[in-house]
Amino acid sequence: MRPASVPDTLRRLWAHDTFVYSLRVFIALASVMALCWWHDRMDLVIPAFLGIIACALAETDDNWRGRLLAQVVTLACFAVAAVAVKALFPHPWLFLAGMVLSTFCLTMLGAIGERYRAIGYATLILAIYTTIGVEQGRGQGGFWHEPALLMAGAAWYGLLSVMWAALFVHQPVQQRLARLYAVLGDYLVLKGSLFEPVRGIDLEARRLELAQLNGKVVGALNAAKESIFSRLGQSRPGRKTARYLRLYFIAQDVHERASSSHYPYDELADAFFHSDIMFRCQRLLGLQGQACRRLARAIRMRLPFDAGDEARQARADLDASLEHLRRQGRPEWARLLRSVNALSANLAELDRRLGSASNPDKLDEQQQDNSLLDRSPQSVGEAFDRVRLQLTPGAPVFRYAVRLTLAMAAGYGMLHLVHPQQGYWIVLTTLFVCAPSYGATRTRLVQRVLGTVLGLLVGWVLFKLFSSLLVQALFAVVAGVAFFATRSTRYMIGTAAITVLVLLCFNQIGNGYDLFVPRLVDTLIGAGIAGLAVLVVMPDWQGRRLTQVAANALAANSRYLREIMIQYETGKRDDLAYRLARRSAHNADAALSMAMSNMLAEPGHFRRDADAGLRFLTLSHTLLNYLSGLGAHRESLSDHASDAQIARMTMAVIEALDGIAAGLAGKGGLDAGGGEEGALARALEQLPEDDADDGHRLVLTQLGLMAGLLEPLRRVGGRLVRLETREVEEESADQPAPV
Repeated sequence: MRPASVPDTLRRLWAHDTFVYSLRVFIALASVMALCWWHDRMDLVIPAFLGIIACALAETDDNWRGRLLAQVVTLACFAVAAVAVKALFPHPWLFLAGMVLSTFCLTMLGAIGERYRAIGYATLILAIYTTIGVEQGRGQGGFWHEPALLMAGAAWYGLLSVMWAALFVHQPVQQRLARLYAVLGDYLVLKGSLFEPVRGIDLEARRLELAQLNGKVVGALNAAKESIFSRLGQSRPGRKTARYLRLYFIAQDVHERASSSHYPYDELADAFFHSDIMFRCQRLLGLQGQACRRLARAIRMRLPFDAGDEARQARADLDASLEHLRRQGRPEWARLLRSVNALSANLAELDRRLGSASNPDKLDEQQQDNSLLDRSPQSVGEAFDRVRLQLTPGAPVFRYAVRLTLAMAAGYGMLHLVHPQQGYWIVLTTLFVCAPSYGATRTRLVQRVLGTVLGLLVGWVLFKLFSSLLVQALFAVVAGVAFFATRSTRYMIGTAAITVLVLLCFNQIGNGYDLFVPRLVDTLIGAGIAGLAVLVVMPDWQGRRLTQVAANALAANSRYLREIMIQYETGKRDDLAYRLARRSAHNADAALSMAMSNMLAEPGHFRRDADAGLRFLTLSHTLLNYLSGLGAHRESLSDHASDAQIARMTMAVIEALDGIAAGLAGKGGLDAGGGEEGALARALEQLPEDDADDGHRLVLTQLGLMAGLLEPLRRVGGRLVRLETREVEEESADQPAPV
């Protein structure tokens, strides 16, 4: 195999967002380091570096105008924070009051949106960086010394970020679309494993894995949508933006078709065990998954995409295998073969949609509605309303804000007890480790401690091997770049890198060795405070809110079914209402999957209903698969005698879903022995289909599959409600009686 040339390697690196992000950081850090070294003012490096780091942490994807506005807001928040810290630093009680108030308010900004969450979090980081700079530089400069240097570093990176967004307008969109198609490829390959022609495989485990992977697909869809939307503006989209928008809509359609299910896979495997049709389905899905991965690479590298002929041949083989089964004329296969025929048609359309990605410009006339919903607040009043709605003890953002505020206050008190001269690393560690969920906090705690130990060891080795301050300065820049390259994916390595950066920078002014013990001790104390806070301060155990998340998933599925059936009346049209209902259903499914993942990381006492939760997640995701199957084939149905039955049965399924959702949300009973859902499923199975056309048969089949899940959903949902009620009663019994 011919080794890649240097230009090819650079091109591949340029296509990755982590490299581009790290490159911006490298330019910012290296230029500041070079300037300070040239003027022999290495004492300015630390605050300038800290300002750059804080500003880079606040960065979110946007066009250059949006990023400029975000930078103005970020710098304003930074300026207020830095000046307030400088003014209140000599007065511990006033400083504590200011820290408590600012921590709570800045954390609550997360209720507005991701951009404001990042700005609020980075402002807290910069405030602590200011205290570190003030504490380390006592007696140096005037009142504005540290704030000015921090702001200079932040402003330099902000300017670089805005210029980058103006020069490389579409690069983030390409990267997010590439990531979307890559994870879609993984989803298709995993979906193909459900068709493995082997008896006795654990389909439940694979369905659960598929539900969890679907959460990643939904996250990638949302990220791509927000990136495209930020570049649309109010005017007509440009040629490139319009092309990426079409690729996004293709991905939405591929996702709906990929997540479709047309019949229980175990029954298909049993019926057609001696046929190759299951293998044909698996192979075609695998090839389509590979096509998605090739498309991801083509978008990332800006290369032409060719879907190839292999999938077309595999589709022809599938059709031939299906025709062979039809010719056998076995009546017990009639219903199954209709489902396999619908599956084949769905895969054929999926293949066609992937093929259209080679020239998406031809889709102008086919795409009827290019509108996207802007979920960002449109006014200050709307932003305030979002925060106000979260000001309740039941809101996760409020609970996290209270928890982080008290943890920061405890860290500030602890630093005065331990070593007030160098104890602000305690507060910084607490801020970094204390995450919204228990599982994330526990993971960060372990990785933060291990990363700090590793960083101290690497720093000690660098001190011993390279006594030259110039060489250490170069390693400091490398460590800063490594931090931003790994902080999201390898947190332990990122922590080690930032520890090395701090040691090397402080050694430039002669006190690097003095930080080893305080850094380790402060990390252990700060991490311990964060771990204790997530256990005792308004803990947000996922098991306590699992029923509400499950209710949201079923309610979203119910709305999705309503929109699908409207399309069967009016004909297929990917309008905004339909796409919103589809996206909401998948978002709710992803939220349920995330809640289960978080719950499984919690202590055993708080996940006693894990088995029931996993079972509900599998059933809910299977329901969404059947809905997607119905949505994938939506076409206007001709008048038929079964229309009234379809309308009646559809409303029965919708009402059943709404009833189970209401019971899970605590708005009604959820008895497991009602039997209405089972009767509905049996009624749908017994409906005559011989006189119906293919469209009506498919709708009846999919409704029957959904109805078959209603009784298990009610049963498992009732178990979740009973377990939650029992926990609440046990907690009440543990409380002391009122005097």
